[in-house]
Amino acid sequence: MKIGLRAVVVWATLCAVPAAAGAITGTLSLVSEYDFRGITQSAGDPALQASVDWAAGHGFELGLWASNIDFGDCCGESVEVDLSGRWTRGDSEHGLAVDLFGIWYAFPGAAELDFPEVSVGLAWKVVAARAWYSWDYAASGASATYLELNLSLPLPAEFGLTGHCGYSDGEYWHADVSGLEAYLDWWAGLEHSFGHFDVSLRWVDGSDQSALDGTDGDVFSSAPRVVLGVATTVPWR
Repeated sequence: MKIGLRAVVVWATLCAVPAAAGAITGTLSLVSEYDFRGITQSAGDPALQASVDWAAGHGFELGLWASNIDFGDCCGESVEVDLSGRWTRGDSEHGLAVDLFGIWYAFPGAAELDFPEVSVGLAWKVVAARAWYSWDYAASGASATYLELNLSLPLPAEFGLTGHCGYSDGEYWHADVSGLEAYLDWWAGLEHSFGHFDVSLRWVDGSDQSALDGTDGDVFSSAPRVVLGVATTVPWR
């Protein structure tokens, strides 16, 4: 995987950053496949993913995230690189937080696929809701929305219960634009921490995108599946 060496280099470099720097963190993840809103982005194959985040102060954060992808014989793409910015305002006393988020999905070697998306999120204790909007979803020239609700419930012995439900709609998700339909995706999962490593297990499902059934190599499949992952964040503390 082309992203593999780059991800390991980023991870190794950040391991060498003194913990006192604090404002910069990096995460390296290996997942059994790259799932995005119930649709595989790696044709059901494993994905190595890396991110670097910088907390700039006053609630601002900048991020860089990358993963190997497989869109079949689309456009010669093999890597996705996302650039993001976030502003968060929180009330720790009541466990409440609101944030504004913007992201640019980039595909080196296939710039015609690049597109933007913005969102606003509200979190209260273990529950978080978010609304997304893109005016040029998947570089189609059509708009799209995504509404999601997430649960992250801590359990004893370093375990955690997670859940997600999302709904994709808007102009893009009409048969006369993309050949697809508005749909629901969801997953339920269990997480466990082993020292510096976090392991996750998810069952991913949702309303089926029948137009994508039977594609060569399971590209963009929305079939129900299990997704496994392991991740570590540096600097280790």
